[in-house]
Amino acid sequence: MRKFELIAPCYFGTESVLKREIIDLGYDVTEVSDGRVTFLGDEEALCRANVFLRTAKRILIKIGSFQAESFEELFQGTRGLPWEEYIPRDGKFWVAKASSVKSRLYSVSDIQSVMKKAMVERLKDVYHTGWFEESGESFPVRVFLMKDQVTVGLDSTGEPLHKRGYRKLASKAPIAENLAAALILMTPWKGDRILVDPFCGSGTIPIEAAMMAAGMAPGRNRSFTAWNWSHIIPAKDWQDVLEEAEEMIDLSVETDIQGYDIDEDMIAISRENARLAGVDKLIHFQRRGIEQLSHSKKYGFLITNPPYGQRLQDKESMQTLYRMIGEKYRSLDDWSMYLITAYEQAQRDIGRKADKNRKIYNGMIKTYYYQFLGPKPPKKNERKASFT
Repeated sequence: MRKFELIAPCYFGTESVLKREIIDLGYDVTEVSDGRVTFLGDEEALCRANVFLRTAKRILIKIGSFQAESFEELFQGTRGLPWEEYIPRDGKFWVAKASSVKSRLYSVSDIQSVMKKAMVERLKDVYHTGWFEESGESFPVRVFLMKDQVTVGLDSTGEPLHKRGYRKLASKAPIAENLAAALILMTPWKGDRILVDPFCGSGTIPIEAAMMAAGMAPGRNRSFTAWNWSHIIPAKDWQDVLEEAEEMIDLSVETDIQGYDIDEDMIAISRENARLAGVDKLIHFQRRGIEQLSHSKKYGFLITNPPYGQRLQDKESMQTLYRMIGEKYRSLDDWSMYLITAYEQAQRDIGRKADKNRKIYNGMIKTYYYQFLGPKPPKKNERKASFT
């Protein structure tokens, strides 16, 4: 059994949710920094993190870290890492992604080139060869430079974790699946409570909610780069984790999850994506504009990603749209609303200051996750007493 230091990148602003997920899986978190959470685990932990974590972008094995203020220091630091413990003689290896913040080294292409040369030099000495065919399995490397501190990780995931495998069709500006999951996990919503997304687009928020309600692991229907790293992770570990994921699914749960959109084509796309995810029976999709939003039940949740008005021609319509959102929300009895947007005047036009507000970077777009909190529903024994 090997012990790894594992790095899970995430969206800026969602670190606390990812930390809670990792702890709930049973692993010790060692560091939380902007956009990533580091934790300890073995081979099984790497498999379980890839299959079960809803809010992570990918899972990296930390190879090492060092200080580098020059390309020579970057070369020597990279060459000093134990690459032969991970990359076999025929392995295909490259620096797939480099990022630099507040560091003297900032040219991404130069960082990638220097590190690749350093890796080659290290492995040439170990394998006693001057040439690598790189015809075997893939070993993509990702590196972060922060204030001249270099952190190097081996990417066990490949295609990012938001690609669950169910979203074959998408809207023009879809929210990523892992960000949608993070938004839901930032609320007190549980699978037996009402959830409505009035701007559902391709259905991502309702589908992620339904998967949570059914105990469906987000990575159960996809592959990972590390699947083929048999010298690092036994195939049985992957098999055991996938069996664990299947055993957790409960599609008999009763849910009240609804997705609305004004575009009939989007509703068709949502239904197909939900079918591919295996949760179509847990969600009700309907063509309905925001002006038609209503619900007879109390204590529900609106969780949504409405238009941002990023394009100049859309900005004039945003005031009308967000005023309508506010009007319809006020008509819902004792509901809570959780809304992510880059529209700066959202609170003004909704007509209420949010009870909580969290800044989240959706890619390069700075967004705000506004949380308008309704009252908590009475506990079951309190409801019984009121009927006696």
